[in-house]
Amino acid sequence: MESVDVLDTSALISWPVERMSGAVVLEGQKGEVERKFPERMISLEVSDLNWETPTDESVEIARKLASKTGDISGLSSIDLGLLALAIEKNGRLHTDDYRLQNLCKNAGVEWLPVETGGISSVWKWEVRCSGCQSKAEQPNFVTLKKEELGECQDCGAPLRVKKMG
Repeated sequence: MESVDVLDTSALISWPVERMSGAVVLEGQKGEVERKFPERMISLEVSDLNWETPTDESVEIARKLASKTGDISGLSSIDLGLLALAIEKNGRLHTDDYRLQNLCKNAGVEWLPVETGGISSVWKWEVRCSGCQSKAEQPNFVTLKKEELGECQDCGAPLRVKKMG
């Protein structure tokens, strides 16, 4: 069985429309492309893309994996949805997002870069206090802003995501 291609927004923006024929994309990416590249959305609307929404179950699998690796705090809801679709469809994710590539490697999901060379090693992340350096619990939610990680319960300094090891 041939692998289904799941496309990140970087592919939607940079690839020729013909190259994307039959690929699966996240319904939520429409808004992202319309905001940044409205003229591109016209071409995508008439293309042979499959606009889909992942099941709640596959989103939960993706969320648990991202929490386990520590990547969750650097993901958008679109990123999480793309990973969920790739898991659900047993697909190959085309992305230049290093966190998504890291997650794919950890999950055994095939991935290919869109325009970059891609990652060369797998990393894990942890949340640490920027003051006393104590380790904090990983959030179980997607966040886009550092300040949403909160403050250290021991000293009150901001929490930050750091590479383990």
